[in-house]
Amino acid sequence: MVNKISTKFLLGFLLIFSFSFVLLNQTVKEFTRTGNQNLITSELVGLKNNSNVYVRQAFLINHFSNNELYFGEMAEELGNTLNHSTGNSVGVYTVNGELLYASDQSLFSEAKENDIQEAIEGKTAYSINYNDNKTSVLFSYPVVMDGSKVGILRFYKDFTLLYQQSGKILEIILYITLAIFSVAFLFSYILSRHVTLPLGKLARASSEVKDGNLDVRIHFKRKDEIGRLAENFNDMINQIGLQIRIIEKDRDQLRELHKQEKLFFDNITHELKTPLTSILGYAELIKANGERDREFFEKGTTHIIEESRRLHAMVIKLLEVSRQHVNELERVEVGAILRDVCESMSIRAQRYKKNIVVNIESELYLLAQTDSIRQLFINLLDNAIKYSLAFAEISVRGVQEEGKVRIYIGNPSDPIDADELTKLFQPFYLAHPKDSEAGSVGLGLSIVKSIVEELEGSISIVSQNNYMVVTVEFDSLKSDRGEEQL
Repeated sequence: MVNKISTKFLLGFLLIFSFSFVLLNQTVKEFTRTGNQNLITSELVGLKNNSNVYVRQAFLINHFSNNELYFGEMAEELGNTLNHSTGNSVGVYTVNGELLYASDQSLFSEAKENDIQEAIEGKTAYSINYNDNKTSVLFSYPVVMDGSKVGILRFYKDFTLLYQQSGKILEIILYITLAIFSVAFLFSYILSRHVTLPLGKLARASSEVKDGNLDVRIHFKRKDEIGRLAENFNDMINQIGLQIRIIEKDRDQLRELHKQEKLFFDNITHELKTPLTSILGYAELIKANGERDREFFEKGTTHIIEESRRLHAMVIKLLEVSRQHVNELERVEVGAILRDVCESMSIRAQRYKKNIVVNIESELYLLAQTDSIRQLFINLLDNAIKYSLAFAEISVRGVQEEGKVRIYIGNPSDPIDADELTKLFQPFYLAHPKDSEAGSVGLGLSIVKSIVEELEGSISIVSQNNYMVVTVEFDSLKSDRGEEQL
């Protein structure tokens, strides 16, 4: 099941959407929490500043010094006034954290909260309490007059509304996000099925075609890429069926042709045997009797001439038939053939501890026969490997110059006289008989020359400074199919 594309799509979408949903939800919660804390901090800073102003004014009006004793005497008055002016419950403490006065005793009963401990140490601090869907803040800070700490003020502030609003916002965002991701997941799932189901049908259809069923067809009522793919698939099956029918037709024609040719050669063999037997018989009788029987001599020679003419006509007919079997010239890319031959001959070169270096251009087109061109290159490279110096580097280069395709094969070698160079293309000629490989009879270059001449090309060999270069040249073809480059 996991190997199906639809299952992979489903699992992938599920993982991506789940991870994105959790990440987005946590990010929004963190932003909301940070925003609430910044808002609380801002309000508490303002509350502290206003309270400090009132305390300082109270000390100045009553001409109190900064002694904490006087702070304790005005604790109740200070607490009531701050309670009414700020709208928040107020607790007044000594510098050691002992409660002197509280506007609401129940709110300040626990004096050892973290915020009051921080204030005893001379720090400003607050603690957030969550209780029964209610959120409150206890805010404490030391009162400092002229550089001396005289007491502690502690405020109780209700932030339930703020957190309720934040909670509702988070809940709305959660539902909206969940809805968006659900719709996106559903859409992605439908889209994936819209793509994977046709692919499944195509896979099953291609399996049937692989098993030999060419009657299968696919039809999708859609104009997108999947629809065009189905149309192309159907066209491909039609083309395969058409090609198979053509191949079967050609096969039947070849069978019939082979049958006719066999019958023809059987007949021609019999026909050749008959005149040869007749000619042989008359020739032997004429030889035995000579011209003693003039009438028989004339009759015999006439018969030999007639049978010879008939035999000649049959031979001509055989030549015409055999000529039909000669492969016609075709457009070939000799660069690719030469690269392939170099690659295959490199193993033979390595056995001789020699190396072939290839530099062949692309699109070197000729009008030739692939097998003949391959045989030509094999013979030239074989000679270069066998007759080059030890540890030699054989250079093979193919270029197109001046409307010609030129092949250069160079290798270090023993010097060869100019007279011997002209004889290298003669059958059975060996320039270095003592260095020749066992079984070599000297036919390679003569075969090469016959192939080159058959293709109306030219070949030359130059030997200078212990280096031999064989150059083969043909008329090239243009890149456009079938047109010769002049």
